[in-house]
Amino acid sequence: MKRKWLHLGGKLMNRTTLNDGTKVFCLRKPEAKMLDHHVDGYLQNGIEIKDGDIVFDVGANIGVFGVRALQKASNVEVHCFEPIPAIAAVLQKNAEVHGQGRFHVHQFGVSSDNASATFTYFPNTPALSTLHPEQWDDNPGAFKDAVKGTMKNPPDGMKWMKWIPTAFSGMIASYLVSGSQKVICELKPLSDIISEQNITKIDLLKIDCEGAEWDVLIGIKEEHWPIIKSMVVEVHDLKGRLDKMKTLLKTKGFTRIFEEREAGLEQTPMYNLFVQR
Repeated sequence: MKRKWLHLGGKLMNRTTLNDGTKVFCLRKPEAKMLDHHVDGYLQNGIEIKDGDIVFDVGANIGVFGVRALQKASNVEVHCFEPIPAIAAVLQKNAEVHGQGRFHVHQFGVSSDNASATFTYFPNTPALSTLHPEQWDDNPGAFKDAVKGTMKNPPDGMKWMKWIPTAFSGMIASYLVSGSQKVICELKPLSDIISEQNITKIDLLKIDCEGAEWDVLIGIKEEHWPIIKSMVVEVHDLKGRLDKMKTLLKTKGFTRIFEEREAGLEQTPMYNLFVQR
């Protein structure tokens, strides 16, 4: 079988087929399917995408959520933010193939101020690349538990994971974070992008940026909060961050706030927040 790939700065950009036949470019084929599994997890508890919606995806990775957002309804426009160059190159390729001019790629991270920062890039599991590696470094058992939980609750198309003894979860976790690289990336506040792009509404703001979610929110100026209609946020509940974030969102006019843990991640500090006005 001929392998489909492109050269990406000396590395390989793969192409894989998702469960419904959609083809996407990726760095790691199993990870692309895992990212697709998370899409359905985001679009629940009242969160949906309708015709003509504008969707912001902070922490877009390779753009699977953006691709699915365009498929959910007509005339949807997506703005995807990804700071890591190797990942952003794949994101750009998916935008070109699937976007039809409505898939916009922004190669920088979103934070509270304009700055540059050192990210940790994990080539073996790019989706975990983060500005805050200490969230796992300080609690390596939590990452092992996340790997074990995923092995017990794999997405469709990856049921073979259940056959791997969970005793190997520590070894797998160590492999996934091995070979990490430091990458300096640009950061911008979300309000700067809203102003630069003349955005008048954000129907859905999805934030999944591996521990930097609080900085994303405090980078939104007061005048821009009213244009945000709904949000889904992955929260790493360290030092009371979950309650702090819910309090902030209530002050910004969001009245429907629902928290949930994904199956298999009950022993980790990770939550999803579903937020609506």
